[in-house]
Amino acid sequence: MTNATRPPLAGLRVIESSLLGPAAITTHLADLGAEVIKVEAPSGDYVREMTWPIVKGTSLLHLHINRGKKSLTLDLRKPEGVQIYKDLVKDADVVVEAMRPGSLARRGLGYEELSAINAKIVFCNISGYGMTGPYQSLPAHGIAFDTWAGIVNPAYDEEGFCYIPEHASIGMHAGPMFGAMAILAGVIRARESGAGCLMEIGQSDAAAYMDWYRSESWMAYERPEDEVTGNKADDYVRRAPGTAGMKEGVRYQMYESSDGHVLFMASEQAFWKNFCQCVERTDLFDKWPGSKFADHARGNRELQRELRDIFKSKASAEWLRLGDEKNFPIAPVNTPKTLADDAQFRDRFPLYPHEEHGADMLPFPVKIVGEELPSPGLAPTVGEHNERVLSEVLGYDAKRIAELKETGALG
Repeated sequence: MTNATRPPLAGLRVIESSLLGPAAITTHLADLGAEVIKVEAPSGDYVREMTWPIVKGTSLLHLHINRGKKSLTLDLRKPEGVQIYKDLVKDADVVVEAMRPGSLARRGLGYEELSAINAKIVFCNISGYGMTGPYQSLPAHGIAFDTWAGIVNPAYDEEGFCYIPEHASIGMHAGPMFGAMAILAGVIRARESGAGCLMEIGQSDAAAYMDWYRSESWMAYERPEDEVTGNKADDYVRRAPGTAGMKEGVRYQMYESSDGHVLFMASEQAFWKNFCQCVERTDLFDKWPGSKFADHARGNRELQRELRDIFKSKASAEWLRLGDEKNFPIAPVNTPKTLADDAQFRDRFPLYPHEEHGADMLPFPVKIVGEELPSPGLAPTVGEHNERVLSEVLGYDAKRIAELKETGALG
């Protein structure tokens, strides 16, 4: 990054009150250059001890989601602590309440009180189930949002005990992503109109929204079959809703290679023809040319056996090379463990190294062409930036800081 280039969110100030994973809502903003001041209770956010792995005494969860932020400890049970919070809000753009709705209001720091101090403030609450509904006060952790949304299904072990299967977490990541996008929309409007806003997002809502295709498929199938059918390639016969309809696919399916697995996706007739020519099996195209678009050769076991044998004949890397050269869609099938060894991953994700950040971490995925985003600082220890925030951000002198320490406002 050149000296003349400022990160996109330079000058955006965010005051964050958070516990645990929802703090990821401001990670995206910090990665893009925003100043994020994480206000913590004197005891600190116990995210530093949550989940695994623990890296030299600190959780990977904290190292990732609180990277690039400043930590200020305030005892909001004391009026001096509340006043410091209000002083921070005067020149801030955003306040994030990443915990149960109303937590700040109980300390006299709700949206109404803060908007009276700063009319442009964008106040965003992110919680488990949002600010309304019968579950709004129900305690929860990240997996709950995915089970609620129907994304993670129960599994059973060999002794018949139910367990949580391995899965990709959706709600705890999607909620912060949508929240960050909405915050920026709120800030843009506030800078134009002079009026901030109160917004809120439930991580459960975000999980459901990310899986809209499956749930909306079920809703669509509630309508009469003469209104909602399957697609043309399936003779308009309905498949199982959503991605469950992929199970019977043949030209769009996973196959075992000689050293792993690949995902084959020749659902368009042109791609299917390219593949058949590539493997010198034009007889397969002649026998099963398929429809022009969206044809998975559903349920064609004879063809599936042929493809099974063909794909076993070459290594995954060779199939990728041929797909690129001969123009047919194919992809590697990685695992969370093997992903970092993938050539595409290595090209796109130059990791933040553990020597500087405490753990090897993926950077913000959006790239600004011709620029480099600043490398975020190490996730803070509790109260690491107390004096720096009070002096540099609020302009308090040494005498006042010392007096505040005496009152216990900082814990």
